[in-house]
Amino acid sequence: MSGDFQKRTPLTRTDLAREVRAIGVEPGQIVMLHTRLSALGYVIGGADAVLLALQEVLSPSGTLIALASWDHAPPDDDRGWSTAVREAYLRDPPAFDVAVSACARYVGRMPERIRTWPGACRSDHPEASFVALGARASWLTEDQPIDHSYGPGSPLSKVVDKKGAILMLGAPLETITMLHYAEELADVQNKRRVHYVAPVLTPEGVQWREIDDIDTSRGAFPYEDVVGDRDGFEVIAEEALAAGIGREAAIGESRSVLFPAGGLVTFAVDWMEERFP
Repeated sequence: MSGDFQKRTPLTRTDLAREVRAIGVEPGQIVMLHTRLSALGYVIGGADAVLLALQEVLSPSGTLIALASWDHAPPDDDRGWSTAVREAYLRDPPAFDVAVSACARYVGRMPERIRTWPGACRSDHPEASFVALGARASWLTEDQPIDHSYGPGSPLSKVVDKKGAILMLGAPLETITMLHYAEELADVQNKRRVHYVAPVLTPEGVQWREIDDIDTSRGAFPYEDVVGDRDGFEVIAEEALAAGIGREAAIGESRSVLFPAGGLVTFAVDWMEERFP
């Protein structure tokens, strides 16, 4: 191991539990987690310590949820796939198996650690799946719609319904998945959408599921027309904080933020409807 870790702020499981309580996480809450471990400092125990600290704070009846996704759902536009790669994928597709398929790499290390923790549950969507651990894990992840998978009936909507929170533990604000729920709710015409198929393992074998969803890669709206080079989700989150929605604090070396899920969604829907009428 490089000696660079000795220059970082050390954080133990006890440190993390204390600082997560201080930012406002409470026992019994449903908390949607976004984490960038490398931003926190040197976490003694890594992802295990983070998960144990959060379980300690949320116990005995709280629940942790995170976006899982999946690396191998075929993109709707092939995104530069060569003919050879596309033909190989279609010939022998890596079917999504809710029991074993790993979380996408882009969501960071914590969702995969949650997925593999005893008692964890996962929703069965091949691209927009979520993992959860705790008292309401099964309820949060069951019956996710195959279309409009971030909208009503999704795990995101359930977090809002139960007055859950969003913890950005060192994670950048542009990664707030909950804002896709706001995009679905916003009463705006001509949202960017994608239509694609994904291979899913079922008891009958591999089946190709057709999926229609908002465009989560570019965003449902042309944010670039409003915020320029900045990320639209980051701007919404920063303006929500400025309006008094959410709390921020230093946790380790990071800037961390706790948002009330319902308050953030209401603010974001109003923001979107005002700018994209």
